[in-house]
Amino acid sequence: MVELKTDTSIDAMYEAGQVVGRALTAVHKAADVGVSLLELDEVAREVLREADATSPFLGYRPSFAPTPFPAVICASVNDAIVHGIPTGYRLRDGDLVSIDCGAQLGGWAGDSAISFVVGTPRPADLRLIETAERALAAGIEAAVVGNRIGDIAHAIGTVCREGGYGIPDGFGGHGIGRRMHEDPPVPNEGRPRRGMPLRHGMALAIEPMLIGSGKDGYHEAPDGWTLKTNDGSRAAHVEHTVAITDSGPRILTAR
Repeated sequence: MVELKTDTSIDAMYEAGQVVGRALTAVHKAADVGVSLLELDEVAREVLREADATSPFLGYRPSFAPTPFPAVICASVNDAIVHGIPTGYRLRDGDLVSIDCGAQLGGWAGDSAISFVVGTPRPADLRLIETAERALAAGIEAAVVGNRIGDIAHAIGTVCREGGYGIPDGFGGHGIGRRMHEDPPVPNEGRPRRGMPLRHGMALAIEPMLIGSGKDGYHEAPDGWTLKTNDGSRAAHVEHTVAITDSGPRILTAR
């Protein structure tokens, strides 16, 4: 069941989304060669503490997970697509890093992700990230009253495929509100004019995930959480929480 949010509730979700935006900005600023993923997680924790917000990631355990998630960010490096667990790994020059973060504030959730390169970037990585951001922008542009979920999926998938990138099947965006994951699912590829109609008051986390080689294959790492590309190619992941409104899409996690 999809809960339609009131305008007041959307404003409250915006406050949660701004905490997420501040956390991601702080993590990006702190990320440098030699900094560990655990240190980046602590940066995000401090932002949440200062805002009196909690993490919907910390302790989260969906049906597929062998253990509760132990951190407030997902930190996915190079061939890790999503759900990377922060460890003592220290960032190296040229690493492609994807950071996913959420916040719970006043009973409402926000969820967002960024990808960036630490140190000297490879041109191919910059193109991968730029395409992921364009795919996200296209998905958000399609998130208007009168369209359907399939229009968002089609917009994202078109940008990804035209760029020559792979899309991990079975993983994509989702509804969001009082909980981080709600209905409806928001695929990253699909047919236009199909799926649930978009209505004022819906809130969606739209999140393209791209695989650099153009192949779609991925596997689960031994930690039971991290998804990695099968061929070792690099991946990028970007995300915003967006409210569907009669006046157009409202990005609640804008930084």
